[in-house]
Amino acid sequence: MSVDLFDFATERLEQLTSLDRLAARGTLRLALKASGLSPTGLRAEQLRVVLEKVLPDELEKCGVDGALGVCSEVATALANVSAGEETSGSTDADEIFRRLGGS
Repeated sequence: MSVDLFDFATERLEQLTSLDRLAARGTLRLALKASGLSPTGLRAEQLRVVLEKVLPDELEKCGVDGALGVCSEVATALANVSAGEETSGSTDADEIFRRLGGS
């Protein structure tokens, strides 16, 4: 079963913060854009790196207390969902995100 990772992450952000749906989606979109990514075609590994490296700063700009902890909780929940098997080969962008993520 495939999960829309963008929707999944924004729903978790709504649950864990005081952000409403629109603010959660907009904040995550800004973090993805800063990373050169789009919500469509987002892979779990890419989202994990954005949660770790970019989204905490964006959440702090929105006044979210404990942004790093929130991102950690979203990443933990992400690890527990089935995002489906990736069938495409590795790209240069995939390699960059692997290195940024430390894996």
